[in-house]
Amino acid sequence: MSRDSGTIATFDPASDPDSFRGALGSFVTGVTVVTTDSAEGPVGIVANSFASVSLDPPLVLWSPAKSSRRFEHFAGARRFAVHVLAADQRDVCAAIIGSKTAISKVPMHLSHCGMPIIEGALATFECTLSATHDAGDHVIVVGEVTKAHHTGGAPLVFHGGRYGAFQPQDDA
Repeated sequence: MSRDSGTIATFDPASDPDSFRGALGSFVTGVTVVTTDSAEGPVGIVANSFASVSLDPPLVLWSPAKSSRRFEHFAGARRFAVHVLAADQRDVCAAIIGSKTAISKVPMHLSHCGMPIIEGALATFECTLSATHDAGDHVIVVGEVTKAHHTGGAPLVFHGGRYGAFQPQDDA
């Protein structure tokens, strides 16, 4: 496996946010869509800031940007669902990025409590709000998972500003 052997650039992230964003883009993440119900109907937002927190109790977190036009829908949401997208769901991701109401155009159904659930996701975590924490230009949202679903398959991933798919290596 080869790597660029260029010079390592050291920078101050507070004064060089573009380089900081580039460095953060070195970390490969999965792609999730977080959904909630609102007065305007189902709403979705793409987030790669998803992480597991605890098994007991079952907790997950994600971090919406305060500057997002969708922030208001999620900042006060008492319930939400996090969907881990499959490699073949790039179109779902693109639709959600394009419009806050695009969730109504993707294959989905409402759960027993009215939560919008995207069909075909690798995993879905239905949550109730557990806590929020101010975090600079984002808010950390912690949810207690009340119901989860998962299936096999390859995930949609994000790296360096581009989408792709995970390619496992054989253990030799």
